[in-house]
Amino acid sequence: MRQTTGTYATRGEGSQQSAADFAAAGDGEPARGFVHVYTGEGKGKTTAAFGLALRASGHGKRVYVGQFMKGSPYGEAAALAGNPLIVVEQFGDPRCIGRDEVSALHRAHAAEGFARALAALGSPDIDVVVLDELDVAVLFGLLTERQCVELIEARRPGVELVITGRGAPRAVVERADLVTEMREVKHYYRRGVLARAGIEF
Repeated sequence: MRQTTGTYATRGEGSQQSAADFAAAGDGEPARGFVHVYTGEGKGKTTAAFGLALRASGHGKRVYVGQFMKGSPYGEAAALAGNPLIVVEQFGDPRCIGRDEVSALHRAHAAEGFARALAALGSPDIDVVVLDELDVAVLFGLLTERQCVELIEARRPGVELVITGRGAPRAVVERADLVTEMREVKHYYRRGVLARAGIEF
């Protein structure tokens, strides 16, 4: 596991909101969190998820980001390293792998990420959980569709959950409250442009 920001902390100093801010208007009940799925073959799924994480922290919400199948430095994680409200952890290989390269080590990374995600979803100190590339971990056979459902069902009622990755499992889509499919209309990759620091990673 590669952790790129701080550790969990209880809500308190530095928080811009009180517990009352997280109650539903008028009834005193905890606000309901929703399940987002950002999927599809187009670019922008992780970018959208990190944008939501940054926005949430701007309102004093504490965010946990678990990145599956990623183990190298990304610009978004580096930019958030000084943000005390956002924790980013990676569970993957430093390089991109193909399906035929999956090993026991990759499965172990995914299993660790699954355990950490379960803990975050049940933590009273976390308001938003982003599980980046969880869908792809299932696509590669590192986790199961059933485990995805277990994660969704494990979250506390007020937790907002964001799941990203192409090929979202049907069971995940069915249980989501919001599903956005990124569709490629045009991409400069087709002209041979390689991934660029600060733009693609």
